[in-house]
Amino acid sequence: MAASTGNTGPKEIQSAGSARGNTLEVLLAFLKLGLTAFGGPIAHLGFFQREIVQRREWIAEGAYGDLVALCQFLPGPASSQVAIALGYLRAGIPGALAAGIGFALPSAILMIGFGYGFSAINSQSGFLHGLKLAAAAVVAQALISMARRFCPDRVRLTLAAAAASVVLGFPTAWAQVLVIAAGALYGRIFLQEGEPSAKSTFIHRDLRAGWFARFNIAL
Repeated sequence: MAASTGNTGPKEIQSAGSARGNTLEVLLAFLKLGLTAFGGPIAHLGFFQREIVQRREWIAEGAYGDLVALCQFLPGPASSQVAIALGYLRAGIPGALAAGIGFALPSAILMIGFGYGFSAINSQSGFLHGLKLAAAAVVAQALISMARRFCPDRVRLTLAAAAASVVLGFPTAWAQVLVIAAGALYGRIFLQEGEPSAKSTFIHRDLRAGWFARFNIAL
């Protein structure tokens, strides 16, 4: 769970810089991620953080945390929603489409191939068991990396631990939604950090663009 670091939304996202990219740049970046980001959505978010936030500096750490929190609150795969939103912030509507296609295309092609040979793969239980163990390690590494950055103090660490305890004790979709909503409310009341730093800038969109971002994130 990522604690919000400010009052941001589809119309206002803190960016690491005001420079705009092009569609090809976004497509290649997310195609690379689609080919190398193994594991589930949580692991993908860790890969996004390293590639998009830390290495390419397309968006600030705090804004990325806010974006992840927003997408976790919505139904559907959070990693795909975050990818589309990051592409949109970098290169507008074409960037959103490029990010979604680039990130999903490699796995879609591989799954079609695996689908044809699933019966043969299924008979090799040791092969699948090894894949599960490797995936668990990837997800654990992503969780540890995100926890270090999104829980920098005792208050946020305690909040994350409490949220984890609840969702592990009550593993239902409604419990997850309620925990995220409670965390957002707590952060809104108790974790305000004042004005954004000079290192961050705001991206302002018109109302139509704001609704387009909501639509893409909700996919």
